[in-house]
Amino acid sequence: MLPVAAIFLVAASALSTGATAQTACKNPVYLTLDTGHMEVAPMMVDVLRRQQVKVTFFVANERTKTGDGSLGNAWGTWWKSVAAQGHEFASHTYDHVYWRGDLPGVKPRFRMQPSAGAFEGREFTWEPPKYCEQIDRAAQRIADFTGKKALPLFRAPGGKTSPRLLAEAQACGYAHVGWAAAGFLGDELPSEKFSNDMLLKKALKEIRTGDILMAHLGIWTRNDPWAPANFEPLIVGLKERGFCFETLRNHPAYRDWIASHGG
Repeated sequence: MLPVAAIFLVAASALSTGATAQTACKNPVYLTLDTGHMEVAPMMVDVLRRQQVKVTFFVANERTKTGDGSLGNAWGTWWKSVAAQGHEFASHTYDHVYWRGDLPGVKPRFRMQPSAGAFEGREFTWEPPKYCEQIDRAAQRIADFTGKKALPLFRAPGGKTSPRLLAEAQACGYAHVGWAAAGFLGDELPSEKFSNDMLLKKALKEIRTGDILMAHLGIWTRNDPWAPANFEPLIVGLKERGFCFETLRNHPAYRDWIASHGG
């Protein structure tokens, strides 16, 4: 016969296992947040904490409403507090660099255009090491702030890529992450044509299990901001529909890549 203490431990373990099974995420969606002007970022993270939702942030050093870049020193302590809540991070390229096209030739070269930093708006011809440097720099910067290694993933600004660009990024250790069609939450669309109410109803109707969702930490061009109106109602509405939230670390398309690349 087991001692009373051992019986208690076995029972406690069984209860714990049962609770874990009951709370397992059976209908996951993967909410991802790209950096932006950052004005709404503290509010959005407060919502995540209140709703007990973990997300993946894709970070670039974008221009913000405070005058410091979103990966500037003024945001360092804040990013560290975000990491302490259990969120994950990945690169969005340091200067938020848009792919504009592949150049012909055997040797891979790309037309690239930063939308942040000292060369904002200028177009350049880059070879793969330069682009990889941009991905690495954002990943290292967020790791320096948080003490947490970024995932070996990246998101190209605007989701604009080519097969050749993706192959070169993979060669330097980064898999690209886009988003599901229904997961485009529309926070960068003009509010005159796409009201917050319309976008919320569309998302709640169309999002399916396994979808990667994408929004931003503030968009300059939308007159009626999306996040204060829609962010928490979206999360609450998806929970009511039976969805739960996971980070990309647990996404079936990326789990093995992350494990095999030191994530």
